Amino acid sequence: MTVMAETPVALSESDLPIAQVYQESALDGFDAAERLGSPGKYPFTRGVYPTMYTGRPWTMRQYAGFGNAKESNERYHQLVKAGTGGLSVAFDLPTQMGYDSDESIASGEVGKVGVAIDSLDDMRTLFNGLPLDKVSTSMTINAPAATLLLMYQLTAAEQGVAGKQLTGTIQNDVLKEYIARGTYIYPPKESLRLISDIFSYCHEEMPRWNTISISGYHMAEAGATPAQEIAFTLANAKEYVRTALAAGLDIDDFAPRLSFFFVARTTLLEEVAKFRAARRIWAHIMKDEFGAKNPKSQMLRFHTQTAGVQLTAQQPEVNMVRVALQGLGAVLGGTQSLHTNSFDEALALPSQKAARLALRTQQVIAFETDVCKTVDPFAGSYVMESMTDDVETAALALMEAVEDKGGAVAAIEQGFQKAEIERSAYRIALEIDHKERTVVGLNKYTLDQEEPFETLHVDPRIEADQCERLAALRKERDSDAVSRALDSVRSTAGTTDNLLHPMKEALAARATGGEVAHALRDVWGTYVPNDAF
Repeated sequence: MTVMAETPVALSESDLPIAQVYQESALDGFDAAERLGSPGKYPFTRGVYPTMYTGRPWTMRQYAGFGNAKESNERYHQLVKAGTGGLSVAFDLPTQMGYDSDESIASGEVGKVGVAIDSLDDMRTLFNGLPLDKVSTSMTINAPAATLLLMYQLTAAEQGVAGKQLTGTIQNDVLKEYIARGTYIYPPKESLRLISDIFSYCHEEMPRWNTISISGYHMAEAGATPAQEIAFTLANAKEYVRTALAAGLDIDDFAPRLSFFFVARTTLLEEVAKFRAARRIWAHIMKDEFGAKNPKSQMLRFHTQTAGVQLTAQQPEVNMVRVALQGLGAVLGGTQSLHTNSFDEALALPSQKAARLALRTQQVIAFETDVCKTVDPFAGSYVMESMTDDVETAALALMEAVEDKGGAVAAIEQGFQKAEIERSAYRIALEIDHKERTVVGLNKYTLDQEEPFETLHVDPRIEADQCERLAALRKERDSDAVSRALDSVRSTAGTTDNLLHPMKEALAARATGGEVAHALRDVWGTYVPNDAF
């Protein structure tokens, strides 16, 4: 694309030039049919559905979970009553790492950053009274994703809801854990095997369930630029596709249930361009590289969360403005679902009032603005088409670098993605420290004294109560049946058979999530990062 730009030129978050003025000649030679298409048509640059939000708005999710299952269940009922269309479950760190609440390594972390789920009993409590045939549930869980998914399916079955009726998503994206987040358990090869088992299992048992949410969000929170975010996310996605194909799955059997998870920053224009570029890149990858014929396999459907890393503890009420702008960017970019952060999250777990206000922010965007009255509000924008091309070019160059290193797993083992993200994070930190980048309330427009805020705190008794429940469970259950079921998990882990079937039997027998994870650790071991780079 030829860009008519006047100097000086600013730089975007991806360190790409932003012209002061974009002229009509920026679209010279622009093949609109090939590069844009129509909404709902390949390559989906303008959105994955023909009518987008003119028919109905995106799914409004709220990410919640804290303390024990009973407390989180109460919050979910409040959110459903307030009008949320989908639940998004946050789990505590022991649950994310495959440990039970009564293990020594879990001490001090139970219920802190999410809800503690140790067994099927906890999952029943978490979703008590919620209509699982009507509510879409997203679970932010990765290494033990299969365990939590099976607990959810078993809970739904007890409510009389069949697996084929269930809708929702498990994050299940372990590759980004090795890059940016750290809640991995098993080595990459074994983790990928478990993911392909989930793909196959859900194709048969839970066909409406999104089997993976391939995430750039956490890489962005670690400091990735928009171009890095989509490049490394889509590179990971290619690895998952290759793993599933190698396991004998057909591309059009599992690809329609792949989904993605991105951040929305305050830099609204580049964020919209990022979403458009990601859709176009993925459509070409699926069609040209993997030969997907089903248009649903070529669609990049994604959830968005506003940028937690951009929230400030200083003057936290300013975060309301940030979140509104970030949410608007996600909507203009064509997201399929959205979580808006609460303004007090930089201080503590969100209060009930702040969580409700975050949901109301989405409702104002959907019902009080006019952005849902037309499909693709940025259609034909000189700046948007130019920025989309720039982000796409930068992302493709990074993806090629990953391929040159042998693909996503090989690049992870060499520390490539992590090093690239850390360089970007360091650059941003220096810009903030030197006041070259303004953060309102933090390094400019500050107050001499901050006003006090009431915050939500987790009762320290939660951990003791959870341990007591686990002790009671182990006393009541059939220990021999649990032992046999866990032995079956171990023996299956050493074969190519689908692991989810013996895992489901173990959980139904009231094995804990930690016990199932330990059974797999016994066979697969755990991942130890290479700190040489």
